[in-house]
Amino acid sequence: MSDFDIIVSGAGFGGLSAGAQLAKNGRKVLVLEQAERVGGCCSTYEQNGFRFDIGASIVEAPELLNRAFSRLGTTLEKEVDLIECDPIYTVILSDGSRMTIPKSLTGTEEAIRAIDPRDVEGWRRYATLMDNFRNTLNDFFTSPVVRFSDMAKIVKNSPAMLKYGSLFASSYQDVLNKYFKNDKVKESLAYQTFFIGLPPELAPGIFAVIPFQEHDGLYYVRGGMIGIPEALRRCGERAGMEVRLNAKVKKVLIRKKRAVGVELSDGTEISSNVVVSDINAKTLYLDLIGAEQLPWLARVGVKSYETAMAVPMLYLGVNYQPPLNSHHTLVTTPMEEMNDFWWSDYRTGGFTRRQFAIISWTSQSDPHLAPAGKHVLILTLPPSLRTCGRKSWDEAKPEMIEKYIDYYSKRCIPGLKDHIEVAELATPLDFERRLGTPDGAIYALRQDMMNETVFRPAAKSRSIAGLYLVGASTHPGGGVPTTIASGIVATDLIERYEGR
Repeated sequence: MSDFDIIVSGAGFGGLSAGAQLAKNGRKVLVLEQAERVGGCCSTYEQNGFRFDIGASIVEAPELLNRAFSRLGTTLEKEVDLIECDPIYTVILSDGSRMTIPKSLTGTEEAIRAIDPRDVEGWRRYATLMDNFRNTLNDFFTSPVVRFSDMAKIVKNSPAMLKYGSLFASSYQDVLNKYFKNDKVKESLAYQTFFIGLPPELAPGIFAVIPFQEHDGLYYVRGGMIGIPEALRRCGERAGMEVRLNAKVKKVLIRKKRAVGVELSDGTEISSNVVVSDINAKTLYLDLIGAEQLPWLARVGVKSYETAMAVPMLYLGVNYQPPLNSHHTLVTTPMEEMNDFWWSDYRTGGFTRRQFAIISWTSQSDPHLAPAGKHVLILTLPPSLRTCGRKSWDEAKPEMIEKYIDYYSKRCIPGLKDHIEVAELATPLDFERRLGTPDGAIYALRQDMMNETVFRPAAKSRSIAGLYLVGASTHPGGGVPTTIASGIVATDLIERYEGR
């Protein structure tokens, strides 16, 4: 008899979402997390009285989160204290001018009008298109796409999706060029492609829905982003789920092509009827299972996946109120610069002098994240590989902290460098070491059209019975709401295929 019905490897959003739901359904569930806290890339730590979010800094599409909590017999509103962010962000354009983007669609229309009245009509047509398009996606994020027939079923249940085939066949850049004329307006809407880890010319056109969907509301979690995974853990533990921290899974145990448990780094073996993996799919299949356990075609497929881009994160504790006006400030660069950066700097492993960033002023939303009169700033910096030009990130880190602070002090946060109390830089190499994400890629695998839906590693393994995947590696991809949705997908598949 197995020790547990379900073992979940990884206490990120996907793992906690699936684990809590399966426990609620009466399964005996153990969640194993290699780190000292839950949440993975969406977690929070404290230093010198300042609370810093490790990666994720905002919540959007809360209805997807609420679907998971409703399955746990509660609601997102009851379990997590969300603070609405309005304006949703400020944009500092490459020429130094600024746009403040409110939640209101008409308010955003006026911000666009101030730049170029010609693009007001384009904004209206774009907003109408995206409003209709996102309404066809209600079941897309929580439906399995293990086989092509699953995708066909989604389209059959929502035939209106066929009207938007051009969005699947075009790029994000194509969509912006179709609806907007002014380069500054397009620049203000282009940064979001890096939210999925690709430049505008490579990002699928369907993701051009993001700048519109943000107007449904962006939210921050009081106390830090760890509040969401902690809430999922709390709900799961109420249903009997067990969570063990500092418990690294070294190996998934396979017997007769079926997952039957795990071996921990200390040699402990724990058996189960089903294993759920919330770690990078390449690491899972190639390291924890072993390529020799896979059919030859599966081996080729797994090895062919490219990791998603990684970004350095600069965590700053300051002793003044920064001259900003939004929880999020986007420091942008023109679309063509974003594309050129991808090929000239990022893909070649060079160091970029072109700076663009997300500045998260989290203590503006929740002052309790910092000591009285002080503030937290977190900068999501230009994507980078595991090296910083010709130096390793370990070698370059002290120098780069100073360079980043000096640049952003001059460009967009006057006075910053004179008010620093805490300055820490997390590099792609750090994320790889701390979170176990290859190359530091927090979205796990690339998210272009050939790496989405049925082309992504399946939530129900095609090679190993009793093995299920959640998190950024599988459908519907990386991000807070989508990784939580992956837990819904895996739960439904397990309940369908795994007997009691």
